Amino acid sequence: MARPKPHHPLFRGLFRHTVAVDLGTANTLIYTDDGGIVLNQPSVVCFQRQPQAGQKRVAAVGAQARQLLGRAPNNLETVRPMRHGVIANFSAAEHMIRQFVEMARPRPLFGRRAAFTICVPAGATQVERRAIKEAAVAAGAWKVSLIGESLASAVGAGLPVSSATGSMVVDIGGGTTEVGVIALGGMAYNGSVRVGGDQFDVAIVNYVRSLYGVLLGEQTAEHVKKTIGSAMRDVPMERMNATGRSVDDGLPRTVELNNHDIADAIEGPLRQVIGAVKAALECAPAELVTDIADSGIVLTGGGALLANLGRRLTAELGLGVRIADEPLTCAVRGAGTAAEAGLLDELVYE
Repeated sequence: MARPKPHHPLFRGLFRHTVAVDLGTANTLIYTDDGGIVLNQPSVVCFQRQPQAGQKRVAAVGAQARQLLGRAPNNLETVRPMRHGVIANFSAAEHMIRQFVEMARPRPLFGRRAAFTICVPAGATQVERRAIKEAAVAAGAWKVSLIGESLASAVGAGLPVSSATGSMVVDIGGGTTEVGVIALGGMAYNGSVRVGGDQFDVAIVNYVRSLYGVLLGEQTAEHVKKTIGSAMRDVPMERMNATGRSVDDGLPRTVELNNHDIADAIEGPLRQVIGAVKAALECAPAELVTDIADSGIVLTGGGALLANLGRRLTAELGLGVRIADEPLTCAVRGAGTAAEAGLLDELVYE
């Protein structure tokens, strides 16, 4: 009797194993059908330079590598392989994904490699999508499907994506903001701007340097944003100290910052996020906009946790806004749910 081929239905059922990956600019998350979220690590990899020319090996990934950002000695090179939700450094991304998969240890089935479902931003080009697929295959995936970040986030947030009633999700990640209007299992509107938490951090660095003559480190700026960041000025004042390097003499200098400063600092990138939401409402079908007026907007992603963001959007748009439960993990959970439910034929980007 002839042996069934690897793509025979018998093999597809026997080796079915879902691994969803949210390969984000700031963090990478991995979800498996039998373990839930098994990995949540910063998207950073650190290489140790070898004596041989051009040779280097992975010294650390994730949280350990992130601690070395801005602190690594000369024999170490710290890399963030993702930029705006897509691969900026293919080799580093391949090494990082491989290490993360090993750390997550998805359940092996008779030695067969798992099928991956990976979230991608709407603005990713065909070349960028192909790079994500190739990096995942090189890291051990035997099959790779790509699902739109907005759709995945909507599924993970529990929105009725299969309903005829329109829903809007705004996913604010580290490098992109995705705005999607979903109805009947598909995208009525899908927009993406390459602005996210990283651009907020850069804006804080530039603002403090301009106003106080102090250069903050990347991680310090992020800490300031998370501690006293605000999307609005008309809130009670909160203060904190931040230490950086004086632009004048290079010496350490501590400045007192407040949440009104940070609101001013991030106004530029925040206006771009608000503009993307307004564009979605202007371009989406009128009947779906009516549905959104009733149901409101759902925020997902790490940027959804910026203080007073919901109030700011409500003030600008006149719509109700709520933050999804566990907003940082919506996309990866939604991708896993979509794959398990067999929805990828409808939701996947080809």
